Amino acid sequence: MPTYVSQEALDQMKAELEVRTKLTRKEISEQIGIAKDFGDLSENFEYHDAKEQQGLNEARVRELEAKIQDAVLVTSSTGGDEILLGVTFVAEVLDKKKTFSIVGSTEASPMDGMISNESPIGQAFLGRRVGDTVEVTVPSGVMSYVIVSIE
Repeated sequence: MPTYVSQEALDQMKAELEVRTKLTRKEISEQIGIAKDFGDLSENFEYHDAKEQQGLNEARVRELEAKIQDAVLVTSSTGGDEILLGVTFVAEVLDKKKTFSIVGSTEASPMDGMISNESPIGQAFLGRRVGDTVEVTVPSGVMSYVIVSIE
């Protein structure tokens, strides 16, 4: 399944992967070596903690590698007349104008107006145009958004 990301997000994932594979692995390996010197491994908290950290780091490395391998770059587009992935738009909801951007799930931050293309609200906005009313079911009921502009 593709991972839709901006160039900035892809660069951040690559940087994190490099840190985890070159620095974090080495630090954890050193911690395991030190903990082994404490003796009996069955009751050695430091050893078990370091091994757990190693497992978590390796899981994150595998996740990053998969996302990078499946990455599809999304470029911001402006001047269009339809809401697509990578588009920023303004919608009015509850008499307030809010700016939203449709992004891939790895960059989603709803509190900052960055809506995942895979989320129900993101799906509701995709393909819509200025003037369209978009209704989205939320836990408290139905929210109505009117698309004011597409930037």
